[in-house]
Amino acid sequence: MSFSSHNPIESRSTKIIATLGKVSSEPAMLRNFHDSGVNVFRLNFSHGTQADQGKRIDAIRAMEEDTGIPSCILVDLQGPKFRVGKISDSVFLDVGGQIVFDMSPEIGTVERVNLPHPEIFKSMYPGARLLMDDGRLVFKVIKIENRSFTAEVIVGGQLKSNKGVNFPDIILDTKPLTEKDLDDLAFALKKGVDWVALSFVQRVSDVIEARTIIGKNAGVMAKIEKPAALDDLDNIISAVDGIMVARGDLGVELPPEQVPGWKKTIISKC
Repeated sequence: MSFSSHNPIESRSTKIIATLGKVSSEPAMLRNFHDSGVNVFRLNFSHGTQADQGKRIDAIRAMEEDTGIPSCILVDLQGPKFRVGKISDSVFLDVGGQIVFDMSPEIGTVERVNLPHPEIFKSMYPGARLLMDDGRLVFKVIKIENRSFTAEVIVGGQLKSNKGVNFPDIILDTKPLTEKDLDDLAFALKKGVDWVALSFVQRVSDVIEARTIIGKNAGVMAKIEKPAALDDLDNIISAVDGIMVARGDLGVELPPEQVPGWKKTIISKC
């Protein structure tokens, strides 16, 4: 099982991965991608339904039958996602201000916001950073209470509903595969996909749990997008078949100027 191409017009060692969406999943478009040199088709299970993804898998396999040239299907599992709750309109946070994060389902205001993830509160500590909306807002935790914590606004801006939250300084005690991931994984393996990519890997144990389920039915790829994964990088590499340098999320949780150096380190170790 590999990314190797059997296309006779190909001689390069670098492979091309194409992520499929609604428009790009049409059979004619898939054939255009294939004929243009795409080696791997990535299906992002963060979006769409299993029925949608199943149609894409069937279309790719039908194309392989038609051309007589195998390709590769990579399923990218969503992984654990953390988001704030609903926020009132026109909430703007000024630098130096303070805001409380709690688990109350009430609409968020300039003073407090809902963060409906108990595991975050178990791992939080004073001094830890919290990044929101792909790093557009930055907070520093200053006080921990029983079911809430208070944070200072380091980088302010508009506070919006359901925005993603990153925690670069802590290792969260979360399951590497959510209930959605387990369901999607069972579906993907039944459809005979070639590779499975694991999102937000923090440590080698995350990989081992997935490997136990996947076995030899597909290759296992770890996406390196958490600083914690860099601390356990050697062990993670030894436990997987491939590594993806997920520069987008890694660049949110790391200072951006560190990402190119880490990319080279990861490639070198692989």
